[in-house]
Amino acid sequence: MPDTYAGDFQERFYTSSDGLRLYARDYRPDEALTGGRLPVICLPGLTRNTRDFHRLALLLSRDRTAPRRVIALDSRGRGNSAWDENKANYNLAVEAGDVMAACAAVGIERAIFIGTSRGGLILHLIAATRPALLEAVILNDIGPVIEAEGLARIRDYLNNGRQPAEWSEAADILKENHGASFTALAGEDWREMALALYRDVGGRPVADFDPAIADALKSVDFSQPLPDLWEQFESLSRLPLMLIRGENTSLLSKQTADEMARRHSGLVLHTAAKQGHAPLLHLGSIPAMIQAFLANCR
Repeated sequence: MPDTYAGDFQERFYTSSDGLRLYARDYRPDEALTGGRLPVICLPGLTRNTRDFHRLALLLSRDRTAPRRVIALDSRGRGNSAWDENKANYNLAVEAGDVMAACAAVGIERAIFIGTSRGGLILHLIAATRPALLEAVILNDIGPVIEAEGLARIRDYLNNGRQPAEWSEAADILKENHGASFTALAGEDWREMALALYRDVGGRPVADFDPAIADALKSVDFSQPLPDLWEQFESLSRLPLMLIRGENTSLLSKQTADEMARRHSGLVLHTAAKQGHAPLLHLGSIPAMIQAFLANCR
């Protein structure tokens, strides 16, 4: 069950500051149609990749009234980006540097960013270190505080889950793991999620990320409070900001979301009904909410 959408975007490769070959998808409408609107750059979650954003990228780049260029990035060790021999480089600071390298490679000096989970954490760092790059930010089910219970759950299913032998089983496993928190999803949605998460290797689905990324979670001491990013969030609070929170998420608490709204009076908060961590951005009312947010950005 290989990726069947290659004709919808341009594939781009670029080089990180330490020489790693990294990958991006570039959904680029005719420049005359974009009217000078800033592009949207999408950053995926911990073990996810550009395929998570395909449906949303098509919607935004083909919008009839206000199309935008959309670029989705594969972080190092994920998707079509090279795996890093130095596993210590799978960290937020290095990956933030990779985002800046991507922007330089495609000639983007300022953009609107969408960050899902870990992608949103990366945006906290970029806001603090390279604020001029950010015009506006959409955070998908992530904030300055990560709930230990939710991160432990991610650790467990990434490291202990059974591996599918065929594509139909891949969709079934995803539904077993996430069905209780993603009641909004139907059968086709689970099959599409399988396509996003797994790579086809000889007709068999294989997780599309370096296993070292999941292994790193085994060393997290959940008996201690996880570090927070409130200091970095202050830099985000000066930008137009939207937060999408899954109704059933275990990673981003309502208390944290409320505190984010208190610290950022203009925060646009949207709850993704019947979805957990992290919401699929092309489902339900989410695309319309994103388009409305973008309409107020240049």
